[in-house]
Amino acid sequence: MKQIRTAAAVAAFSLGLSGAALAQATPVIKIDGSSTVFPVTEAVAEEFQISKRGKVRVTVGISGTGGGFKKFCRGEVDISNASRPILQNEMAACKQAGIEYIELPVAFDALTVVVHPKNNFIDKLTIEQLKKMWAPEAQGKVTRWNQIDPRWPDAPMKLFGPGADSGTFDYFTEAVVGKAKSSRGDFTASEDDNVLVQGVSRDINALGYFGYAYYIENRDKLKAVPIVNDKGQPVMPSMETVLDGSYSPLARPIFIYVNAKSLDKPEVREFVEFYLTQGAQLAEEVKYVPLPAKAYKTALEHVRNRKKGTVFGGHAEVGVTVEELLSRDAKL
Repeated sequence: MKQIRTAAAVAAFSLGLSGAALAQATPVIKIDGSSTVFPVTEAVAEEFQISKRGKVRVTVGISGTGGGFKKFCRGEVDISNASRPILQNEMAACKQAGIEYIELPVAFDALTVVVHPKNNFIDKLTIEQLKKMWAPEAQGKVTRWNQIDPRWPDAPMKLFGPGADSGTFDYFTEAVVGKAKSSRGDFTASEDDNVLVQGVSRDINALGYFGYAYYIENRDKLKAVPIVNDKGQPVMPSMETVLDGSYSPLARPIFIYVNAKSLDKPEVREFVEFYLTQGAQLAEEVKYVPLPAKAYKTALEHVRNRKKGTVFGGHAEVGVTVEELLSRDAKL
């Protein structure tokens, strides 16, 4: 599996290109957005740059899904990584700026709740328990583990989660609390998932959440918690449970959004086509769930036919399955 990089290495990477080569007029593809989607896009970008023998440079930032869309709708980047669909206010901002886009699902993720590996009292969690921890009304009041379950220890509850610009934050709050961005504020927040990993791994009383790839990369120092689905089954995050629909409601599609005008640039068009032909294998390498082959074929057709817009209507929906996603994309 490819190593997930720290924030310091994210802003740009050159894959060994010399300073002289970088100083030349090398075309640059600019990407920003979700830290959850970053591992997939970084892997694709590395392979693409190798295939182009240094003739194209790709930069990948992690300002969060919301932060990425802000840059995207200002025309500052060619591609926006997103761990949720584009929202109505972002659609409006893009429209006002004359930015048209193509929505491309690239994989599925299992949003993963983690605790310290020595935590011996949490063996599963319900959505109601998660809501009790994370709802706005819990701020400053629900601060100890025995307030969630009286059988749990009278110990401080230390919470770690993505910041407000994160699509993972949007999706989690929608799925758990019932309203996107509705959350207590007294937790340690970061747009860099590596910061959250470190926070949970260093505190036996900690709990956090982020994309599955970051858990897999750090599973020697974290413990994933099974989530009880609507059938009453505690289910661990995995490729299998995402595909069979049992890891619900925390399984979700992840996307790239491509500026339609940027596709006029040969290097961007080649990169997007490379992403959709090589992305399944690379998504699996970094421990995301690749879509069925027909999904990438449909996405390629959307790119070549310039099918613009979104199939989600500006809402970050919860519980969309692989089959539902394919059905919607086929109708775009």
